[in-house]
Amino acid sequence: MFYANLGFILLIGQLVNGDIYMHNPRGSNNRLDEQGRERNNGNRVFDSQNNDRGGYNVGSLYYYAGSILPIEWTSQHSCGGPNNHCELIVQYMCDENLRDGATTTTIPDNPALCENYLCNTDLRYGMHEDFQYYMDCKMRLRNDNLFLADQQLKGNTARFTRQNPQGTRRGYECPEERDYYPYWHPSPWRDIAIMTNNVSRCSYYQEESENVKSRYYCYLPYTLKVQNQRNLRIPNNKEDCEAFVYPANDANGTRGVWTESPSHGIDPPMCQEAEFSRDNHLGNGPSGYPNLFNWTIPEDAIAEKCAVRIRYNISTAEFDGWDGSTNATLNEVQNNEGSLLDLSSKYGLSDLEEARDRGYVLENNPQTDIFDNDKLVLQLAINTAQFGRTFQDRSHAMAMRSPPDELVNSRVFNVNVRGKRGNIVQVYPAVEYDFVPNTLMASVGDYVHIQWTGSNTNPRNNDGQGLAGTDRSNMVLQADTVYDEDSGSVWEGRSKFGHWGRSYPEILDDSTLLGLTRPQREMLALVAPGQFRGEMSELDDAGTYFDLGPQKVTTAGVAHYMCTRNNNFSNRSQKGKLVVMDIPIVEAQIGSMGGEMELPQKKAMVKVEVGVLPDLMSMQMESWPSEIGNQRIVDAGESFTLGNDYASEFVVLNPQEKLTVGKESFRMEIQLNTTKAKSKNLKVYRTNSQHFATYEELDSVVEGNMAVIMTDRGGVYFVRENVQVAGAAVGGTLAAVVIIIIIVATVVYFRKKPEKLEAINKRIRHAKRSAQSSV
Repeated sequence: MFYANLGFILLIGQLVNGDIYMHNPRGSNNRLDEQGRERNNGNRVFDSQNNDRGGYNVGSLYYYAGSILPIEWTSQHSCGGPNNHCELIVQYMCDENLRDGATTTTIPDNPALCENYLCNTDLRYGMHEDFQYYMDCKMRLRNDNLFLADQQLKGNTARFTRQNPQGTRRGYECPEERDYYPYWHPSPWRDIAIMTNNVSRCSYYQEESENVKSRYYCYLPYTLKVQNQRNLRIPNNKEDCEAFVYPANDANGTRGVWTESPSHGIDPPMCQEAEFSRDNHLGNGPSGYPNLFNWTIPEDAIAEKCAVRIRYNISTAEFDGWDGSTNATLNEVQNNEGSLLDLSSKYGLSDLEEARDRGYVLENNPQTDIFDNDKLVLQLAINTAQFGRTFQDRSHAMAMRSPPDELVNSRVFNVNVRGKRGNIVQVYPAVEYDFVPNTLMASVGDYVHIQWTGSNTNPRNNDGQGLAGTDRSNMVLQADTVYDEDSGSVWEGRSKFGHWGRSYPEILDDSTLLGLTRPQREMLALVAPGQFRGEMSELDDAGTYFDLGPQKVTTAGVAHYMCTRNNNFSNRSQKGKLVVMDIPIVEAQIGSMGGEMELPQKKAMVKVEVGVLPDLMSMQMESWPSEIGNQRIVDAGESFTLGNDYASEFVVLNPQEKLTVGKESFRMEIQLNTTKAKSKNLKVYRTNSQHFATYEELDSVVEGNMAVIMTDRGGVYFVRENVQVAGAAVGGTLAAVVIIIIIVATVVYFRKKPEKLEAINKRIRHAKRSAQSSV
């Protein structure tokens, strides 16, 4: 059947406590508003399998469709490296009844315990998936072809999985759907992105995603299911569904109808290499910041009640989980026998019998004989319910809204605050305060939406400033530079505002930030207009929530800002940086699965096909007006004289080095100046901004108003027009005629006097021998 081997990758993994925690948007880890360090109920809404201390108390934000939301996380075990196979699945769902709730008690699965017998609308309880979704899950027969090792499930429906053999309920989540991806029955979750160690599976993930592919289920009337929850079992495949009748053998009974559930009808998910993270480390990635995925919120996500989830799976290399033969036929038959999976060939043993005799069997805590001595064995810490494990975190409820007219076709960046009150030990595995993104690069004309939230119910004995237990933040420009700060390359040639090394703010009247007005800067400092006066020295009387709304960036430069309450030198730092360019600039992560990046106003575009790049890399593209580009050539002590005039802006693609595999190349388009688009004499050149010393002419074609090239590297690209002046053309023609006459005359002369030609040849040979002897 279609589902016989699906999803195995998200369940077969190495035994670790490999928690994952989402920091932006705020990951709940099943918390609501607990005042203790531990959550009250790990079964409240979903199954995270994370540490009880993780997560942030409830707080909601809204985001505009088309804006860029940085989804940030830390995961305890590795990803993007050789120690295991790793998949990260990022999804979202929206529903009019989705909510955080008002109690940490798990929502009932008995309607009689809910207001008006309707659990879906009982606002006391947190809920993501709804009651009918869970009812179908707990009554639907499980996929019985899945590999379970030696786990003995306590039931035969989709409630029971190798990771959840007892069928424990967490909210209305379906355990089988949680543990396997892509799932084979309808799910309310829509795919955003998949990050994996093995991108060869990306095509499969994208093609099988419910975003683009429908699902099927066995339809039975709702009342029949509600009235017969204990003894009715819903078939999970077409053949059994069409043969189903209830009551059994009743010619007039209710029959199952195999029904198609349409796809979500949206784009397939992004699929790319997973960024590297190290083992046993809930910390930053290679960039020095937590790994993140920048999600451009689609229009189909517009709804007032949504949630984002991230699932993290780690998979072992002990055997091939994608091999169709690894299935239920290898499950344990008799108790304490262990699975029938043959590991002998992996360890140089003769056969399955020898492997089992020496403890090389997939079972709980096997004792392995590595010395070929029965009296000395080593016991392994293996729990087959966790030997292959999926972890999860979900956000609190959030809103996705339609953008106002001024934001349509504009870039909008969200800037939020992550973290919670306390020192690094008290908040772990959550984090202390910081701005997200910590460093944002934008262009004049872009919009920045500054917004944050927090809680008043953090543990009261956690360290921090101001009223105990409360989260508060603000944003003010830091005081000006007093010493040189790193290389200065970030702001070279640009105005610099504030200094990251300072702990004092700039005087409000002397500061500028994003080009905001003084009243707006005052709002950022005092968390207004949510509060009118009161005790505000440490923002105690301010609220947890602040929203400045999207603001257009009008001032170029590099601004360094801080939070006056939480930035406590030698204890914690809450600072951010905004780099605003007066030129268009875009950034993207593109890997071996390909991708695209495009400058605003379509000034340039890069399109990379599958297999062109060796792995995931951060790429950046910007454009300079031709006069600025030419001045930079001059400033470098160089010049460029080929051609008569620039036909485009300078387009800079970083890294400025060879990027592709072997002889592969990618497509680059450069917008031509309006007056040059129809010229027949255009040439594309490439140089390097480090020196501007060498230039390479590239083959190109013109498509509409774009010059198109294929290239294998970054660099500085521009188009020149090469127009011949009429006089110069005539002079060139006359010179060619003269050269031809001279050549013809020479040939005629030597034919008439061959002895002259032989004398010249002798002198040439003599000179050649002399040169060789000298060398």
